[in-house]
Amino acid sequence: MKASTKSHSMPANLSQNEQLPIRVVSPGFGHLPKERIDKHELTQRLPYYFLLFVIEGSSHHKVDMDEFVVGKNELLFSLPHQVQQLPEMGHGADYFKIGFDNECLSRLPRQYSFLLNPLNQHKVNFSPAAAARLRSIFEILKDLLRMPDTEPELILAHLNSLLTEINTAYFAGEGRQADDRINKYIGFKVFVENNLTDHPTIRDIAEALAVSQDSLYQIVKQYSGLSPKEFVTNRLILEARRRIHYGKRTSVKELAFDLGFNDPDYFSRLFKKVTGKTVASFFQDLS
Repeated sequence: MKASTKSHSMPANLSQNEQLPIRVVSPGFGHLPKERIDKHELTQRLPYYFLLFVIEGSSHHKVDMDEFVVGKNELLFSLPHQVQQLPEMGHGADYFKIGFDNECLSRLPRQYSFLLNPLNQHKVNFSPAAAARLRSIFEILKDLLRMPDTEPELILAHLNSLLTEINTAYFAGEGRQADDRINKYIGFKVFVENNLTDHPTIRDIAEALAVSQDSLYQIVKQYSGLSPKEFVTNRLILEARRRIHYGKRTSVKELAFDLGFNDPDYFSRLFKKVTGKTVASFFQDLS
């Protein structure tokens, strides 16, 4: 199952390789100059995939306004469409961060389902043995990225190993029997992402995935805890919150139309039902 084909590009001046959009950061390596860091806000919507692996210590992060504490042998990942808040106090005593975009993914030999977060868990735990392997791969990637003219195939080979390790740990315990159901759920999430502001009906989605509406309900309920309709509604309101949080100030009417709602009053009622606050209250909280 392929990820969304929307553009998720890393700025060229952030890449450490002349031919690949990828960057690795660890203590003493890969950090931007202070004058550039000062220009960046702590809360931002990154246009690429971001992974943080903590080796020692802990780090506090927010992804889409959900708070995470990342400890030893744990990895946090966020996706290009998400808003994340970086910690003010660093990432722990020892860590690796990596950023890459769809250009890198398109050149790898397989897809990594965890990057669609079908189990709704942004944090992945690793056994000591798996964590040691992950650290070794990060070290090799760091060495390869010391030179900007390193052959991309060498970097991609180790990025493939890194993502395979993470994908395996992410799905540990799910078992083979769940593979088809997970794939259908991933397909559901991809369809919703690619058609979000078109407000697809549950019937439309079920037909696109070649499953019955009842089967779709059971699959989405199993992995998200929500009905398909609730999932789509929550995803729309989450996008509204992101745009309020990260975008320019706009009217409720404009926001509703941007998200595909023909009736701004209905959008306002739905927003309050899901969040417990009016749109105006969210704008006021930010200001």
